[in-house]
Amino acid sequence: MSTAPVERPYPDRPLTALADEIMERHPGYRVEIIGGQILVTPSPDAPHARALDRLSRPFRAAGLDDGETEVFQNVSIWLPDGVEDFATPDLCVVDADIDDHYIENNCYDPAVFRLVVEVTSSNWRTDLRTKVAAYANAKVPVYVIVDRKHQRLHVLTDPAGDKYENHRPHAPGEIVALPDSIGAKVTLDVAEILKAGQSNGG
Repeated sequence: MSTAPVERPYPDRPLTALADEIMERHPGYRVEIIGGQILVTPSPDAPHARALDRLSRPFRAAGLDDGETEVFQNVSIWLPDGVEDFATPDLCVVDADIDDHYIENNCYDPAVFRLVVEVTSSNWRTDLRTKVAAYANAKVPVYVIVDRKHQRLHVLTDPAGDKYENHRPHAPGEIVALPDSIGAKVTLDVAEILKAGQSNGG
């Protein structure tokens, strides 16, 4: 799964219109606009989906999907970097009143996002670089990256400008406690999540 920027053939046409057209032509592809560029990512493979499934379980087990918060996959966040910018994290924990914070184009105000998660594929540079700046600028309090290429789980907290003040990579064998600010105590087994994301069991 790779992420590729798309050239803008019609400068006067809104990027969101072009993004909608790409999604219509390529069902299942993820289309995002970050930094004024359209990024297109093909459908995830089975290990990506498996890692995401394993990762979502502790959030639901902690009760984050029932009450003041909800746990979603593929819900878009409006980004403050550009008038049309938005991203669609693989997983997020949001305030339960998210429906009251709809902006447009199926995107929601970043203020309701307590945590976002990305599971990398061949687009790992986007998740580890481009989206770090995007989510930090949007003041998302916690950003978790399941880095399948380097076999690490990154936890980023305390957004400041276009970066996070705290960025800690975790290796297999570690149990990671996420900040209580997400709404509950959640711990992640790094080895379990990374193993789920490996192709062909290896």
